[in-house]
Amino acid sequence: MSTSSAGHEHPRIPCEFEDITYEVHAPAGVLTINRPERLNALRGKTVEELIRAFRAAWADKRVRAVILTGAGDKAFCSGGDIKLKAASGNYGTGESGLWEIEHLQKVIRDIPKPVIAAVNGVAIGGGHVLHVICDLSIASESARFGQAGPRVGSFDAGFGTGFLARAIGEKRAREVWFLCRQYDTTKALEWGLVNAVVPADELMDEARRWVEDIALLSPTAIRFLKSSFNADSDHLGGIGSLAFAGLDAFYQTEESLEGVHAFTEKRAADFSRFA
Repeated sequence: MSTSSAGHEHPRIPCEFEDITYEVHAPAGVLTINRPERLNALRGKTVEELIRAFRAAWADKRVRAVILTGAGDKAFCSGGDIKLKAASGNYGTGESGLWEIEHLQKVIRDIPKPVIAAVNGVAIGGGHVLHVICDLSIASESARFGQAGPRVGSFDAGFGTGFLARAIGEKRAREVWFLCRQYDTTKALEWGLVNAVVPADELMDEARRWVEDIALLSPTAIRFLKSSFNADSDHLGGIGSLAFAGLDAFYQTEESLEGVHAFTEKRAADFSRFA
């Protein structure tokens, strides 16, 4: 993908989305994960559509910042679709035939426009990683945060760990991953996991106000600033590539499958034989 911000003044917005919606309310581009019946869990098609929408926002000169949120009031994103994985053996694929979550993470970081997570409910697992790597996070008062990977036989050992540690500190990041607890907005704000907390009915309005403030500033300066902030942690992308390769192999093991089956059977996983 080119890193140029040049593009047509009003690029065509793809209209064939199934798992997300993408709307331009200049100066904001609003991406909504639209699978509320699955707590906005990600499957291959969802990830691929998000990448396409971010590319559209990248090229659109009307868009000065992007808001990423989830449909409904229960979930921002609950991570990978574990029910689908249990039924089919994977999270499904889009037209590319690939599970492109690593690519999605890099697009969020590389787009030369700020990305604001409007966290409207639970941000768990891979959904928590998405909000962490967004440039800014605003949460509704009912939002909750946490990781679930070790509970369901999964992990994110790239941006999901390394960048989280930079955001909230090493000890806290290890707590998030090693205990798999959920945290309310009071704790999230105290730790610096989010920038602001607002009532649920004010979340999107507040996010749009932040975009309007950004739109008053120099877009070139913002682009360079984002690149500068990213530079110190870009190496985590390489670590993430290694980790995702290992994760693909781990998913085939009995240990990982125990986590998936326990989730779908609504029981506690028994990892004792793998210690």
